[in-house]
Amino acid sequence: MKKSVFILLAFLIFNCSDDDTIDLTIFNENLSVLQNLENGVAVLDITNTLGVEALYGLEYGGGFIYYVDETDGTIMVAVDYSVIGATSWGDHFDLTNGAQIGDGLDNTQQIVDGNLNDNSSVTNGLEFGSDDYAFKIISDLVYENHNDWFIPSSGSMKAIFDNLHAQGLGDFDETIFYWTSTKDGYQPYVMSFNSNLGGESFLGSCFNSNSTLIARKFK
Repeated sequence: MKKSVFILLAFLIFNCSDDDTIDLTIFNENLSVLQNLENGVAVLDITNTLGVEALYGLEYGGGFIYYVDETDGTIMVAVDYSVIGATSWGDHFDLTNGAQIGDGLDNTQQIVDGNLNDNSSVTNGLEFGSDDYAFKIISDLVYENHNDWFIPSSGSMKAIFDNLHAQGLGDFDETIFYWTSTKDGYQPYVMSFNSNLGGESFLGSCFNSNSTLIARKFK
């Protein structure tokens, strides 16, 4: 009897090889989309199998997935950060920047850089005189163990509305106004998630205070 057990154990040990190991980075239809992501399955492997909509609304990377670049697999997530209350825009200066999805990172840096300059001598320029403004706060922010947050562009805000809020996903507040990082001259675009407004941003004023929504993009 003991000899039989020994032979069985030896068979199991010597016949166990790397070929029996499950590769978690290969899409597994028996797991959830989030589990596949967390296992390191390539984003494009998931979208090629299930479609990009399968990723929208998942809590991942510190926020809710609202956009996936189907060329390179870049993910963009967003989350409400109105917990800090309404915050100021910062210096009032002339800047026209990006409105496309993904422009928010560069936009945010441009606005921070603009606030570092002395705008008081520029026509219609005005110094805010403090680092306690939305774009500086978010540029310096460490949240959910990530430090690469920015305020989304107007195009991203539309995508967040369409792909998340209009589908009942995310945590965005319909009762407040959010800054976008898109600016046309001296006027910034702002947005409300009130469904009656259809997710469209509109020109606001740098002299107002609004809430913030933060985003990040990564692979």
